[in-house]
Amino acid sequence: MANPAVSVTPYWELTFDADGDPDAGKRDRLLAGVAQHHVRDLIVFAHGWNNDRSGATRLYDRFFAPIPQLAPAAKIGYVGVVWPSMRFSDEPIPDFPRAVAAEMPRRPALDKDTRHALLETFPGRATVIDQIARMLDQQPREEGELEEFGRLVRMLVDIVPPGPQVLFAADTLAEGVPQNSPDMFSGSTAAVCEEFAQALTHLEAPDGAPDGAASFSLPNPWEGAHELLRQATYYAMKRRAGTVGERGLGRLVGQLAARAPEVRVHLVGHSFGARLVSFALRGLPKGVHTVKSVTLLQGAFSHYAFASRLPHDTRAGGVLEGQHNRIDGPLVCCYSRHDSALSTMYPLASRMAGDAEGVAALDIGRMLGAKWGAMGHDGVQAVPGTRSLKLADALKATLPTSGCVNIDAAAVVRRGGPPAGAHSDILHRELAQVVLTAGRIE
Repeated sequence: MANPAVSVTPYWELTFDADGDPDAGKRDRLLAGVAQHHVRDLIVFAHGWNNDRSGATRLYDRFFAPIPQLAPAAKIGYVGVVWPSMRFSDEPIPDFPRAVAAEMPRRPALDKDTRHALLETFPGRATVIDQIARMLDQQPREEGELEEFGRLVRMLVDIVPPGPQVLFAADTLAEGVPQNSPDMFSGSTAAVCEEFAQALTHLEAPDGAPDGAASFSLPNPWEGAHELLRQATYYAMKRRAGTVGERGLGRLVGQLAARAPEVRVHLVGHSFGARLVSFALRGLPKGVHTVKSVTLLQGAFSHYAFASRLPHDTRAGGVLEGQHNRIDGPLVCCYSRHDSALSTMYPLASRMAGDAEGVAALDIGRMLGAKWGAMGHDGVQAVPGTRSLKLADALKATLPTSGCVNIDAAAVVRRGGPPAGAHSDILHRELAQVVLTAGRIE
């Protein structure tokens, strides 16, 4: 339980593999420890894209730090979930030391830290990763080489993986069939790379510059190829998040409920970690009512995931339809318009094969409200009764005791450079206070 890198106590770490199987020793220490420490409220936080355990630990330490002062009388326990995810090292994170890789030449070269992370995240794919790195370094001019690059990327992330992960890629269902075949894997690689390159040019334009004013030359398609690799990798992380949530964390919360039914559980997730804790609701055993709140921070999954019907397709619904009703309390979704990863790149990467709507002329404004939007950009959508608040108002209000609540957190979630923008700008006292308010922790 003791962890010198985390200042709050009692703190436990839970570790899961890519298929949702837990580290049994860490699981057992948590199950035994909550009773020993007389924990009443247990806050469980799942990270999003992240390179290693030490990065996750730093995130949890910084986020949890203000909570004892905000709720001094509460008997709180803390859990940090560690699962096999990765981050590209060229993405700066606010409030964290800038990685050495971030000081290296800009895209499309594959820096050594990201290459190492790919090797760790996709074991057994060293030859493929070497070929991908060589192509990004050489940038061959033939269009056929971009198509070969796309083939290698598909091979790396294993579009149809063995084992249980294949069941957890979709956020929406059409007449019961999962919608999980992004156009970036089935369409022309050259066209996809061009779109990603245009999007990067738009995001890197000086503030206030008109669209297209960032550069007088055509974007480099190999910068788009680098972004294709990034987004394909994140697709695999998104799939893993659902697997770990339902098969791992959901079951464990059920085990905890059997051992310590009086403990009130509060799930918190950032980015793909928000998807993880949401899928944990689907993995709860029948009759478990110990989850008292769920807080999603810049959730990197469809804003329609909890909907019963999609506005643009009445035959389709969210893969988590009705799961927010498993919470004995609210589902709170914090979002920010400053999150470029979710406002721009996520819709491009998530658009399904066969979608007739392109992004000609990079109509970013239209994309913001598009059908492929993310929770962390504009909140929960198409769920009747969802309440919407600004962050300052949410901190003064008594939040609903059930249903979905959208909180516009753009007042604090606003820092970060391209391509992710403010996606990881979550280390704020106000957001920790949201978790306490959502869970009625005093």
